[in-house]
Amino acid sequence: YISYALSPIVWVDLSAESLYLGWDTESSGADPFFPPDHLGRSSTYEVPPLTVWGVALCVSGTLIATENAIVVTTILATPSLRAPVFLLLASLGMADLLAGVALILHFLFMFCVEPSDWSELLTSGLLVTSLTASLCSLMGVALDRYLSLSHALTYGSGQSRRRAAVLLLLVWLGACVIGMGPAMGWHCLEEPKSCSVARPLTRTYLSLLCGGFLVVVMVTLQLYAGICRVARRHAHAIATQRHFLPSSQSYASKHSSGRGFSRLILILSVFVGCWMPFSLWGLLGDASSPPLYTYATLVPAAGSSLLNPILYSLRHKDIRKVLLHACCPHRYSHSTHIHYPVDV
Repeated sequence: YISYALSPIVWVDLSAESLYLGWDTESSGADPFFPPDHLGRSSTYEVPPLTVWGVALCVSGTLIATENAIVVTTILATPSLRAPVFLLLASLGMADLLAGVALILHFLFMFCVEPSDWSELLTSGLLVTSLTASLCSLMGVALDRYLSLSHALTYGSGQSRRRAAVLLLLVWLGACVIGMGPAMGWHCLEEPKSCSVARPLTRTYLSLLCGGFLVVVMVTLQLYAGICRVARRHAHAIATQRHFLPSSQSYASKHSSGRGFSRLILILSVFVGCWMPFSLWGLLGDASSPPLYTYATLVPAAGSSLLNPILYSLRHKDIRKVLLHACCPHRYSHSTHIHYPVDV
């Protein structure tokens, strides 16, 4: 009688717990993959089923990590690729490689293992570090292109390489310090009301981060505007001597200049389109904003890591020559001749 009498009570208790664990995450606005701490994160946690978003997250992270690993390995394994531009491209590839690793880790913590506070802090800190280093490396690439045009005679010297190395060291130190913010206590896991549009980052932290992103974007655009001014002066100088050139060379010069400006417009369009949406949304949104808008603005920023190797590294003919030699050593010679200054 005692066992029979207690069994309905146990059944009601378990039923209430199961109903509580199945709360409506859509109406509450909470993250369905990272349950609140008051649920206890017990050993009975069930991994959510794989979704289309999860597959896209894993595939994109793998592609980003793979292509950037190829770029970084190619540059570091080739002694002739030691000019400042290649150091900057290696830094850009390393930052985007970390972004791909962060996306893969986020996928594993979402669908393979039970999430926890430290997993959130790890993935968010790694993403902040990689995106900060990537954006600053893009600014460094723009600065390198500007200096290669305005100081063409001294470009590629040992002093320039040392300056580029010091610049990259400062960039990575700053990116690591900024990325350690969530792990050092600048998060909203204990105060959900202070969360930003990107949990577990606080609104103050994300606002400062996005404000810095906007400053870097504006500086980069100013550098590319300077590149256009210098290129225009060079084109004017060539135009004054056009009557000394044969008509075929004059046409080739015009065609090369137009193709260069088309590439520049493409690079700037991708750069602004990838970074401006999330930078503005991080300043304007808050914890009550729809998560869909956060994903819609964060995906282009992460997609920048997928496009950067194609727009910057793989487009460089010296890097392509090394890769073609690695794939077909009997068809392509390994002689790599570096050209200065870098083609705009």
